[in-house]
Amino acid sequence: MAGELWLIRHGETAWSLSGAHTGRTDLPLTAEGDRKAVALRAKLAGHRFALVLTSPLERARRTCELAGFGAAAQIEPNLSEWNYGAYEGRTTDDIQRERPGWSLFRDGVPNGETIEQVAVRARAVIVRALDAADRSLDGDVALFAHGHILRILAACWLEMAPDAARFFFLGTAGISTLGHEHDIRVIVRWNLQ
Repeated sequence: MAGELWLIRHGETAWSLSGAHTGRTDLPLTAEGDRKAVALRAKLAGHRFALVLTSPLERARRTCELAGFGAAAQIEPNLSEWNYGAYEGRTTDDIQRERPGWSLFRDGVPNGETIEQVAVRARAVIVRALDAADRSLDGDVALFAHGHILRILAACWLEMAPDAARFFFLGTAGISTLGHEHDIRVIVRWNLQ
């Protein structure tokens, strides 16, 4: 049976700090984001991964590098964050002034990806990770990416509907692991800071 999937969210950016939806806008980490990404190095020290994948966006790649895995990382476009379309850079409060009661996971975004499109990408990452882990004799796989794609990936891992991701909070520079208990897919750890 394959090893664990380690989900590692990027460090803080100006927009994650403000609560703005940051999909494809390529923002750098803040100084605090850099500090927390460096702190990941100690938390992941000595752990060997069969495969390290990172989103192509700077905030995830930089987190991966500062955590000590940049040289081993492969870019995985499917780990890019949700394309928020017209809601890119806007906060939930701002959007709800126009659309009272709006919820990202229920209502989606205009001119961006649907939640099912994000889930298709998440499932493709799971398939790639499991294939690599199986070929490496039960090796673990590290995924450096973004809050919403990783939450949706966790829901898909658990064979839940993608909108179940709304129940999984994931802070910046948080580490979560997905694995198995016997032959059942489970969350092993969630949002370790």
